[in-house]
Amino acid sequence: MQEARYVWELPVRLSHWINVVAIVVLSVTGYYIGDPFASSGRGVPFMYWARLLHFCFGYLLLISVTVRAIYFIVGNQYASWRMFFPWATTKGRCNAKKFLKFYTFSGDTIPYEVGHNALACMAYAAVFTLYLVQIVSGFALYGQAAPGGLWDTVLGPIFPWVGNQTLRLTHHLTMYLLWGFVVNHLYSAWLMDVKEQNGTMSSMFGGYKYIDPEEL
Repeated sequence: MQEARYVWELPVRLSHWINVVAIVVLSVTGYYIGDPFASSGRGVPFMYWARLLHFCFGYLLLISVTVRAIYFIVGNQYASWRMFFPWATTKGRCNAKKFLKFYTFSGDTIPYEVGHNALACMAYAAVFTLYLVQIVSGFALYGQAAPGGLWDTVLGPIFPWVGNQTLRLTHHLTMYLLWGFVVNHLYSAWLMDVKEQNGTMSSMFGGYKYIDPEEL
């Protein structure tokens, strides 16, 4: 008999959905900033609104990632920073291999997990690294508009090591890597929801998954 278990706490769920919206808005506005394809003619130009939205959602992403980072420490066991290191144990590496085989249709058995599975945890570690790259590169570029300001002071020293155009290219290409993750994330979440029938998809709305204690 299944029992409801509170897995994803509210701040974790809010951070997840804020990141979703932020990625969409930042991608659309960022692409337009890099390659303007329309003009508003009279009135305030599209570029003004694109840059304003980009900067606002950049701050929103920074806040969201910071909140999630705090919950790596104070959150429950399913949100803990420890989930990022499944490869540190023999069991974690074994489970990651089984999930990889399952996702690629070369295996038919999977370990039962309540929270993130071992392979997903490794992917999330990479995603948060990409978030960090986007935040640092984005605010470093943003700081150039206000020499001597906060972001220019904090992140300006990056430029002698990484040129302006290299940083812009890194910022742009990382967007595509994040969208590659989004596609994989949707596929794997849907697959596990169908196979395990434990509310994987709905749990990111309500926080609860439905667990069969005998399978743990």
